[in-house]
Parts: sequence; structure tokens; C-alpha cells
Amino acid sequence: MKTLTVVGAGKVGKVLAKNFQRHAQFSIQQILNRSLPSAQAAVSWLGTGEACDDMQCMQPADIYMLTVADDQIASACAALVDAGLVNADSVLFHCSGAKASTVLSAANALGAAVASVHPVRSFADIEQLAEHFASSICSVEGDERALAVLLPALQAIGAETVIISAESKLLYHAGSVFASNYLVTLMETALQCYQAAGIPLEIAQKMAAPLARQSLENAFSMGPVAALTGPIARGDMQTVVLQQKAVTDWNAATGQLYQAFTPPTQALAARKKSL
Repeated sequence: MKTLTVVGAGKVGKVLAKNFQRHAQFSIQQILNRSLPSAQAAVSWLGTGEACDDMQCMQPADIYMLTVADDQIASACAALVDAGLVNADSVLFHCSGAKASTVLSAANALGAAVASVHPVRSFADIEQLAEHFASSICSVEGDERALAVLLPALQAIGAETVIISAESKLLYHAGSVFASNYLVTLMETALQCYQAAGIPLEIAQKMAAPLARQSLENAFSMGPVAALTGPIARGDMQTVVLQQKAVTDWNAATGQLYQAFTPPTQALAARKKSL
């Protein structure tokens, strides 16, 4: 079984490592975090591996998973190379949604195989996700040799793999940001609007939750065009104009957000009318 060392075992690193270990895909060798207590906590959570906070104490591994922040991937890779831990037989991959495998160029220059693996999931609750990772979609790109190792391992832990191009990663990841991060921000904006209108937060949440859940369900079951409702879908632009002013008077930044959503919603409504 190939050995896997995790560099930066945060939420993503721990969930993937636990599933690789559980399904006997890789043997977890070492966990390198910024501090020894953090690495030890990760080892305890995983139930396997050796904690480390210094590359000088690391042993070469077959595979390195770099689950550090995006702006630290290149430097972490270079540090592994400088420490003599990477050779032509090594496989390195990171889990950034926005960065391509090309950011691992320091290792690639030595002949190592490189890739990126991005699980399209929310990692807010890692306990739950670690137990129910199967059926997750992982977008993957990189060297053929790296993919030959990673694709079977990902499929063995129940992931559905999708091959993407390195050139499209930023645009691809923007889709995930809209579907997840900005959706949360939008829900916070909705709750703030309710509260500004005098609705207590607890009631505002009860109002927004069924609307949001049903709208999302409709968007995926019926398609966005058929799922669209509201004043723009009805052609009631007078309400939209008045609402735009009311929101802007309350909060200029939120007014800009409301205005930004109007043209694409009008385009969606136009498609709805043409059906």
C-alpha cells in the first residue's frame, strides 16, 4: 500500500485522509501541521499517522496531499523539494478549487507527478462528511501518472470523479463559490432585510428557510427557468423599481446587490416567457 503524508491537515485533509485509510487505499504516514498540538489532534482524529511540525522530521512518502491555503501551496511544495522529500517517483496533489496542478511546478521539475483534487462539498461539518463522503463529486486534473494513482483511490472511497482542465479551474471554482459561499451570503442578506423591516431574527429564519429550500429544490428538479417566480417573472417592474429604491435607502451596498441581480433575472424571465 502506498504511503500518504498530509501537509496541512485541516478539514479537507482530515476527511480525505480518513476515507483513504478506512478504505485501505493509502497508508497514512505523517501529518505535518504548523504546530505539533494541531498535528497531534489531527492524528488523534484520524486514529493513525505520526504528528510532525517540522519537515526536518519527515520521511519520504509515496504521495503528498497538500491541503494548505491556496497561497501556501507553491511554497509548501517548494519546501518539500528543498527538504529532499520529493523525487521522480513521488506523487503530489493539492485540493484547491481555484488553483491548477501547475502550481506544483517545483516538484514537477524533478519528474514528480502532480495533480489537483477538489471535492465539491461543504466541509462545515467534517464529522458528518467523513462518515458520508460517498457520492461526493471530485473534480480532478493533472499528470496521467498522478491520475492513474488518484482516480482509482477516489472511486474506491465512493467519490464520483470529473476530469477538468487546468485552464478552466478559476471559472469552474467560481461556480462552486456561487452555489455555496455566495448563497450563504445571500441568505444572510435576506435575513438582514427581514430584520430591517422589523421582523425578529427567529421569525425571519422561519420565513426564509422554506422559501430558500423549496426554491433550490425547484431549481434542480424543474430547472431554473421553470422555477423562477416573483415580480420580475410576473413582469411587475414597477414593484422592482420601488423595491430597489427602498433597499438602497436602507443600505446602499445591499441596493447595489439587488440591482446586480435584476438583469440576469430579467434574462431568465424572458426565457420563461418564450417557452
